[in-house]
Amino acid sequence: MLTYILKLIKVLNSEDDPAQIAWAVCFAALFGFTPTFSLHNLLVVFLVLIFRINITAFILFSALFAGASYLLVPIFLLLGKSVLEMQSLGGIWTALYNTSIGRLSHFNNTLVMGGIVSALLIWVPLYFATRSGIVNFRVKALPWIEKAHVVRVLKASRVYRLYADLG
Repeated sequence: MLTYILKLIKVLNSEDDPAQIAWAVCFAALFGFTPTFSLHNLLVVFLVLIFRINITAFILFSALFAGASYLLVPIFLLLGKSVLEMQSLGGIWTALYNTSIGRLSHFNNTLVMGGIVSALLIWVPLYFATRSGIVNFRVKALPWIEKAHVVRVLKASRVYRLYADLG
């Protein structure tokens, strides 16, 4: 657990652009809110590897969103069911299901559809909130943390050596 916290701190302190980390969090929400073995998750991983997205942040936040998804399953099921039962989208769902990729994607599963829709609904606010949070952390909180007595004591300990060895 301590290793994951140290990796998160290292990501926040890295010289990566805050946008890269924010994109990683958004893609992690899409990945974590749905069952792992889904066709669209292969696309998400492919996009994360193609674009300049912080992979460490993606992995850490995927685990976080996957854990949160267990608490949100009832909401995902209701949302997925309501989207799949919309009369206006019935033709699209039928046409998609009649394709091989459509059947492999399991879009007709209420949990998958609810997770995808939920992730897409929070995508833009999550991006801007994460990006803003990282910028504020680096500007305001990081200098204060570095000056704290506790941090100076920790830097002299084994925990800091573990943190330094992560890089």
